[in-house]
Amino acid sequence: MKLGICGGTFNPIHYGHLRTAEEVRDKLSLDKILFIPAGRPPFEKSGLIRASHRYKMVKLAIADNPCFEVSDIEVKMKGKSFTVDTIRKLGEKYKGSELFFILGIDAFLDLPHWKQPDKLVSLTNMIIISRPGYSFTGLVASPYLGEVRKKTLKELDEGRKSVFSFGISGNKKGFLCRVTPLDTSASAVRNLIISGKSVKYLLPDSVESYIISHKLYKDTSRSLIKEGDI
Repeated sequence: MKLGICGGTFNPIHYGHLRTAEEVRDKLSLDKILFIPAGRPPFEKSGLIRASHRYKMVKLAIADNPCFEVSDIEVKMKGKSFTVDTIRKLGEKYKGSELFFILGIDAFLDLPHWKQPDKLVSLTNMIIISRPGYSFTGLVASPYLGEVRKKTLKELDEGRKSVFSFGISGNKKGFLCRVTPLDTSASAVRNLIISGKSVKYLLPDSVESYIISHKLYKDTSRSLIKEGDI
């Protein structure tokens, strides 16, 4: 099985996340996309609600897609969750499957600052997706890009290519993948909720209903992550 790994805080999950995951699955012929809500990220993020809420919202959002699944592997993890540890555990759980870790250009550029980045790229294939405000040509600064030519990166930026593969570490591959630019962010959704404005058509109705019924993002005393809460 070719398994795509889509991690993030999903605070909250929205159509930008879902559409991107679907495009990647289709373009790379993946069998499944596994969404992994972060438990306690290495770096503190303001306004981050409890992992249990974020997990439940992802579960609601993907309910009608048989190619999407959600994992609570990081939700149940004690302490801070690091990607390399998660991928290692997933490799053990899904033995025989080929893992593809999905991340944006911005995250890939920051990869050298992650925990054990060299180990991480040796454990999984990498799918680097386009992101609003970032260009593939900017990836020339990455030490993990190998011998990908700048001409190829420019062709991706201009839409003349949509996918390009390259060797990244040992027998693992990297894939540069251009996806439909949807400039929707979780922070923008949260700000609309806080302001009392409509978020309809930005996220699934089931997720919006969950946010309303649990008073998320407005009543922070009930929803914000607390010490010891995973």
